[in-house]
Amino acid sequence: EKINELRDAFRYVMKQKPFRIDAIVAMPDHLHCIWTLPQDDGDYWMRWNRLKGGFVKSIGHGESVSKSRQKRRERGIWQRRFWAHLITDQDDFNRHFDYIHWNPVKHNKVARVAEWPYSSFHRYVRQGIYSENWGNDD
Repeated sequence: EKINELRDAFRYVMKQKPFRIDAIVAMPDHLHCIWTLPQDDGDYWMRWNRLKGGFVKSIGHGESVSKSRQKRRERGIWQRRFWAHLITDQDDFNRHFDYIHWNPVKHNKVARVAEWPYSSFHRYVRQGIYSENWGNDD
């Protein structure tokens, strides 16, 4: 697991180009986030590129790389593209917020959201936004 390297990469990029992480979950093979960028700054693309580059540098080599990626001099750790969605309103935010935090259960990594350690869910439990048993409430 390279969670500390991922955290360091986020901190590094956030120092260079500030943004707020509203929600995040790091899964074994992908991650989901909601970010808020400063007013009049829509450059999420550059932030993702720096994040990906910084993380890859910190972990060294060792992952499996396909021939097509080798030809393009790409690493195997990141998918080529990412899906970006501009949040349209509070309902849209809430849906994505819940989706992100439910993701470890959706992918059968844990039975309860609270069991997944690599998630902003725990911050929101401490703040009283989610209950510890959210998603499993009867």
